[in-house]
Parts: sequence; C-alpha cells; structure tokens
Amino acid sequence: MPGLFQKFKAALAKTGDKLSHELKRIVTRSPRLTGESLDELEAALLGADLGTAMTAQIVAAVKRAFESQGKSGLDVFEIASREVSQSLAAVSPGLRKNPAGLTVVSIVGVNGTGKTTTTAKLAHLLTSQKQPAVLAACDTFRAAAIDQLKLWGTRLHVPVVAGAYGADPAAVAHDAIAAALAAKAAYLLVDTAGRMHTKHNLMQELQKIHRVMGRQLAGAPHETLLVLDATTGMNALSQAREFHKSVPLTGLVVTKLDGTSKGGVIVAIQKELGIPIKFVGLGEQPDDLQPFDAQDFARALFEIRET
Repeated sequence: MPGLFQKFKAALAKTGDKLSHELKRIVTRSPRLTGESLDELEAALLGADLGTAMTAQIVAAVKRAFESQGKSGLDVFEIASREVSQSLAAVSPGLRKNPAGLTVVSIVGVNGTGKTTTTAKLAHLLTSQKQPAVLAACDTFRAAAIDQLKLWGTRLHVPVVAGAYGADPAAVAHDAIAAALAAKAAYLLVDTAGRMHTKHNLMQELQKIHRVMGRQLAGAPHETLLVLDATTGMNALSQAREFHKSVPLTGLVVTKLDGTSKGGVIVAIQKELGIPIKFVGLGEQPDDLQPFDAQDFARALFEIRET
C-alpha cells in the first residue's frame, strides 16, 4: 500500500506539475529576484487556487528570505511548503467524538460533490478502526441516493436507516438516531440531500434536520462535514462560505483531488474560514478516503518534479 504522501503526490500530480514547472521557470531565469518575478510567482500561486491571503504570505516569505540570504540559497519550494504546512496544521483535524456515547455526523454539500460515496467511505474507515457505524439515508429527494447508500451498506456490512422516497428527511434522521442508539453504534453518518448553497428554502430544511437531531440527542450533530469537489476551484470557497452561514461547519472533506490542477483551493478555504480539512478523497476505492495530513499535503504540492 502506498503511504499517504505518495497518495497525495499522485492525487496532486496535475496541480503540482503545473506549479513546479512555473516556479522552476521563475526561479532559474534570473540571478535576482525582481518585481516582475515576484508578480509571476504570485500569478503561479493564484493559478493553483491557493487564494490571495496564502499567496501573499508565501510571496512575503520568499521576499524576506531573498533579502536575508540572496538568490543562491533561496529555495522557493521549501518556503512555500513550510508556509502552507504551518497554516494548515494550525487547525486540528480528526473526527470529533461525543464522550457521552453516539457521535452524529451530518454530511452536507451541493449536488455532484460525491456526498453519498463519501458517507459510505467514511463508514468503511470507521468500521476498519473498530468504530461501529450506522448510515442514515436522508437524501429522500432522489430514490437513486437511497438505493446507492443501501448498496454501500450491504457491501460494507453497515446498517442503513432509510425512509420512503419523498419522506421527510428530518423524520428519517430522527429514526436513525433511535436506531443507532439502540445498536450502541459509535457513529451515525447522515447523508443529506445535495442542495445549492444559494437556495434559501433548502438551507432552511437542512437547519430543520439539525434542529430535530439536536432535540433528540444533545449536541447532535456533533460534526457537520461539508463535501467539496476540488475540481470546482474557487467556487468551492463560495460554497463553504454560504453553508457555514446556515449551519456551522466543523470540517471539510475534499473529493476529486486527483482530477484537478487547482488543488490549492484547500489552502484558500482553510485560510479564510478556519475550518479544518478532515478527509480527502484520493480515488474511487472505499479506502481512498484518507485523513488529512497538512505536512504531507504541503510536501506533495510543492515537490520539485522532473519536467
């Protein structure tokens, strides 16, 4: 099995190849660090969707290093990796655990981000750690989503609580908490319907689901994870912003990292909103959902690649 760093490196190949090529070109072209080369460095970092705040932080660190040691000892890759790693590591990852018993995790996001698959993969990860899980099919708008989660449940030997197509998702969530408590499960993973962050009525419905769960079990949901598709780049940041206003997010799950050249969006989101990245999707298999590691991610993003 490849280590997490190698998985990150493979998943970030598109982002890293482009960044590596640009940074090498900027660094090797001139013996001096000019205003023009700093502008190009800024453009390259923004092009990977690292965001304005992180980009400014890296450019400032590169400038400071150049002023103190000159171009000969300047390692832009190492500086950028360090800044990103320190920024991401400042917020603690890892799934919360309710000390009183059942931990309820609500999994939210827009359509097409891979929410249902992510919910199942998270159940697989937890059960492999001897943490019994129950799945709740609260995406009642799509019969396919209910069927998909049931199929995953059968495949992973994880119980699924589901209602009829079109049922009240809050009622399904209520029943799922009762079932998970009866089963003495460690985690209940609630797969909610995909909803556009701009649709006020759908966001209100999500708030209702959370209220119902909170009335039935104190503190529920204990985690609210937003699933983001890395290929959407900066659009993922606006999604995170809007969801966070409606339901306080406790973590992010970033999927399809292996299909984008804009993998830096992870950094931009955490930098602006301070929400930790808890997991990343690095492929299609059940075990391709991995706990996030800031140092491995930063190393893989700024690894010098052969061109």
